[in-house]
Amino acid sequence: MASASQAAITHRLPAITGRNGLVDRYFYLFASLLVAGIVVWGFSKTVDQNLFHASPPRPLLLWFHGAAFSSWVLFFIFQSALVRTRNVKVHRLFGWFGAGLAAVMVVLGFVIAVVMARFHWLVLHETGTDVFMSVPWGDMFEFGPCVALAILWRKKPEFHRRLMFVATCCLLDAAFGRNDYIFNHDLYYAGVDAVILLGVVRDLMVNRSVHVVYRVALPVLIVWQALLIYLYRGAPAWWHTLTSRFVA
Repeated sequence: MASASQAAITHRLPAITGRNGLVDRYFYLFASLLVAGIVVWGFSKTVDQNLFHASPPRPLLLWFHGAAFSSWVLFFIFQSALVRTRNVKVHRLFGWFGAGLAAVMVVLGFVIAVVMARFHWLVLHETGTDVFMSVPWGDMFEFGPCVALAILWRKKPEFHRRLMFVATCCLLDAAFGRNDYIFNHDLYYAGVDAVILLGVVRDLMVNRSVHVVYRVALPVLIVWQALLIYLYRGAPAWWHTLTSRFVA
């Protein structure tokens, strides 16, 4: 009886975790919905008082920034759904829209970091807004190259989809950071890496190995994230001097 039960369990596992199993087929669609959930959870805490009904009103560019980054989340869900429903040709067609959107996002990301640092310093009279630019600027230095490589390797699906996943996860520190405890303890990057690690778990379940994208990207990201936190919290003199020139 026990051996028969074990055989039944062994028979079911590949249907869930193996190639063409549920995890393999639905992971990226699930991941895109998880990303959306994290964004809604995080920004729901601050978007009303910091944007919709902000006093004083925030710069107009912040609205464009929010629209562009929200569009990326919807784009990621849409593209994941197209692949899941085997509409690969449509997926590739809309991919060029995503490439253009990503380029706009990178430019907006760098510019809005300066605009909001000036706003918080000059209008709200908050300190440390200049050195905090390491975080949004750092995000763009993560997001941009990942998307660029995903475009370069668009004909290599195993590379492309992981790079797009990692690129999207790199934007989540803004959502995690809306929680005061997470922000005050610099745990927003830990949230980012935890979501990326779901991709590692997926690889282990489906392929029994970790793809080279994760083996290279995660260590680089962790070191980079530590540097960004150091620049913000440590505020070395050279960094403060550099960023204050943008803000003043």
